[in-house]
Amino acid sequence: MFMLRNVSKYLFGDTSKEAVIEISQGQLYVVRPLSPKGYSELIFKDAAASIRRTGQDFQYQLVVQRAYEEGEEELADEDDEDSAADRLSGDKDEKIFLLDQSLHFRSEVREEGEKVLAWRDLSGDIGDLYEFVCDSSVPADKVATFELAAIECQYERKYRKSAQSAREEEFREFSFAEEDAIPNASPTTKDTNFGPTSADSAAHMAKEVKSSKKKVANVSAPRGAAATVAPASRPAQLGEILAEENAELHLFDFESGTFILQDSSVTAAVVETGRWQYWLQIRGSKRDWLGQEVIADINPVFNYEYLSFIFNHYGLDGAAYSWLLRFKDQERLEKFQEGLMQALWEQLNEMKWTKIKDQERDYVTEAFNDLTMDEAHHEDEEDEQEEEAVEDEDDGQRSENYDTDESEDDVDVHPDDGNVNSQLAVGYKHDRSFVVRGSKIGVFKHTPNNNLEFSTNISKVETPKGRLFSPKKVMLHAEDSNMVLQDEANPNSLYRMDLEYGKVVDEWKIHDDIPVNTFAPETKFAQMSAAQPFLGLSRNALYRIDPRVTGNKLVETDLKQYASKNDFSAAATTEKGYIAVASNKGDIRLFDRLGINAKTHIPALGEPIIGVDTSADGRWILATCRTYLLLIDALQKDGKNEGKLGFEKSFAKESKPQPRRLGLQPSHVAQFQHETKTPISFTPAKFNTGLDASETSIITATGPFIITWNLKKVLAGRKDPYTIKRYAEEVKADNFKYGSDKNVIVALPNEVNMVAKQTFKKPTRESIAGPGALSTPRRSAGARVSGLRKSEIVNSPY
Repeated sequence: MFMLRNVSKYLFGDTSKEAVIEISQGQLYVVRPLSPKGYSELIFKDAAASIRRTGQDFQYQLVVQRAYEEGEEELADEDDEDSAADRLSGDKDEKIFLLDQSLHFRSEVREEGEKVLAWRDLSGDIGDLYEFVCDSSVPADKVATFELAAIECQYERKYRKSAQSAREEEFREFSFAEEDAIPNASPTTKDTNFGPTSADSAAHMAKEVKSSKKKVANVSAPRGAAATVAPASRPAQLGEILAEENAELHLFDFESGTFILQDSSVTAAVVETGRWQYWLQIRGSKRDWLGQEVIADINPVFNYEYLSFIFNHYGLDGAAYSWLLRFKDQERLEKFQEGLMQALWEQLNEMKWTKIKDQERDYVTEAFNDLTMDEAHHEDEEDEQEEEAVEDEDDGQRSENYDTDESEDDVDVHPDDGNVNSQLAVGYKHDRSFVVRGSKIGVFKHTPNNNLEFSTNISKVETPKGRLFSPKKVMLHAEDSNMVLQDEANPNSLYRMDLEYGKVVDEWKIHDDIPVNTFAPETKFAQMSAAQPFLGLSRNALYRIDPRVTGNKLVETDLKQYASKNDFSAAATTEKGYIAVASNKGDIRLFDRLGINAKTHIPALGEPIIGVDTSADGRWILATCRTYLLLIDALQKDGKNEGKLGFEKSFAKESKPQPRRLGLQPSHVAQFQHETKTPISFTPAKFNTGLDASETSIITATGPFIITWNLKKVLAGRKDPYTIKRYAEEVKADNFKYGSDKNVIVALPNEVNMVAKQTFKKPTRESIAGPGALSTPRRSAGARVSGLRKSEIVNSPY
């Protein structure tokens, strides 16, 4: 229990925060083991528990508050039939308890892994308890920290002084670990009118096994399950030590979904072993635990709430493991973080950490502090049932090799033409999606019931001179009537395909000496208009392309060319035409127009940026790196340019925009790789978009997984921002349907599908592993076991 003492000191340190600590997901019950009124009652089905400061010194409240999903609160208000007294007191939505010794507040981690907070119901009968049953994603050490914070609050209330200088033995009078085991809350489906009698409840209590609380130090895997075993360590590497600190070492167990203590005292060292080469070594008193290169794939996360560093480790066989180092205090964590971030940044940038400015070092370091240990999406039972129903309706595979003469039970969903789907372009002006497959393009219509229907096939993509090619990049243009195509073999030209005729009709020579590396629309919704110009990028130049000019199509007056190797990789525009340009170096430049210097330069974290998107209003910039996303707020909050975007005015030197690093939990990364045997590699992430739609979601994919982030949850600092959907094969391209975030268009190697976002699930061991039948078509009413119904198939002979 008291091993978490320093964590609590850190929590109490910031008196500006109303909440000392919070557990954001769980259920609140009142349990009456000896009462004839019924054994238990569910008070809040989805709730958050917190400890709050009050207006009086040394007084704290335990607060359990009902949590609403988006829109649920408004519906509840409309249907509310509670009494006026309940509405005025707020008792309908929250329960408040003064943190006092009389509550006998305690916690328990049961053998099956369930984590519970419990305290006496002082207004109830003898033996009545309130129980907050934590969601399965809440780590055990969070529960232990919560209890310790409650103990310190009770100490301060009783003795009217700060608990920070108190000795550990002084807290023992507020610990009720020796009391009987906390009784289990009954399932809520029972009819409480026919609940157990007091005799039955007494018998139930007698069967409860007294158990000591299992904190992080002794959490074990479920019975019958083999706990994850640490692999053999690679040999230690010699070199200059950048950081070396003592810590506890925990390993994530795939079966139980918890971090299990491996060694209570290890030495973690970051070592420079050669030019831009670095090594992480962890040693205990009896064995070396692990050694590995410091590279981006370790997916580092620093969590100050738990004084922890969480990272991934990869064995020589490709197996992935997730580790947690917990330090004794914040000072040790900060020293280790500085050494690790220096090594990671230098390895990625091949430049000394000391050569960049203090503000940029802070920018890099802070970006890795945004994630928390327990990010996971939570739905209530009704949501899950609804999602399953939707999934049953539209999750069948869509063949792309269908012939109308084929029988219904002989559908080949893996055409053997030597090509796979590679790119996806979603129409804005018309409900069409275009999928590139080698030198063919399939055209799919969006139906009113949010499915895809095959429309036509462009069987040959060839130049006006008749040379067949496979487009490297495509972009819809001029009211979705044209498509701009890029041929990798001819980097100084682009091609215009007339989609009405389904053939390339023009070759646009851009410039004799400046190639086209990538291109983007002139404004975010340009493809909905007849506008002709658009943006082009080479590795070191940004320019306008105008197909209407004679000769070369590059507009010289709008050219911004750099002498240095900026290595531009991606660009995106806002509704007003502001421009964000990213590079393989990992930095981002913001322009308000072409032909001038950037207004703002956002430093690199290290990894190359492979894709960039912007919100329509320019407030948010979304950059994709291989192992994480960056969400950047371009609005200036203070100074002379307060209220201006970084596109319009430069940020002050001391107030660079702070990125939010969006990544998967290290434990989820390990589980992903455990399933797929391949590292994380995101596709270019995108916001949902539409002329009258605000950005609410982000979508990307890695391997067979599609991931969506809820933007509202990200910006609110919620710990459950992303959900996933797994397929049997690698996702090649993905995007939202235009005008909404409710439906996602997915291109697999040999299939194209539109799926409801409701079918995405919280990342759990089961949803990551995926159902065993994913690789075969789902059977539904009217379908034969050996095949799909015609209505389930996208008819695409290309």
